[in-house]
Amino acid sequence: MLRFLKTVTPDLYGLRISISNVIQMAPIKGVTRFSVSLPPTLVNDFDEEWKNSGYENRSKAAHDAFRAFITENKWSRETNEEIAGIITLLYYLDKPGLLNHIVEAQHKFENVVLSSMHLHLTENKCMEIIAVRGKAASIRTLSQELKAKKGVKQLKLTVMAT
Repeated sequence: MLRFLKTVTPDLYGLRISISNVIQMAPIKGVTRFSVSLPPTLVNDFDEEWKNSGYENRSKAAHDAFRAFITENKWSRETNEEIAGIITLLYYLDKPGLLNHIVEAQHKFENVVLSSMHLHLTENKCMEIIAVRGKAASIRTLSQELKAKKGVKQLKLTVMAT
């Protein structure tokens, strides 16, 4: 629903057309419409991705992108919030004892570690996928401890709203 402040009637190409000045875009059925300014290349890339991902429209894709952004960032400010997610580690076996350190850290945080899976990517490169659920502070500490291990090349924590 649009709310109007006043109506103006400009003279466009000799035609007099009434145009209302919009002052507010009101929510419709629990939805708020708003405008965002983005570089054309970002819009083009986003449009290509949501279409290739099977979304029916841009709004649903933007909704999911907003939700992911909020979930990924909100939990990092909360310490007592209950979260669930996945810690994914990429590491090389050239560091003696690294695998034992990774397993020890999981046991140390058994109150948040639900399950883990070990994958062999190459002869000396492995991936560990650890499912977690618990207090954000504990999961953050586990992630930081694993990331700090010499030989861990990459760590990604993905959280989901619970």
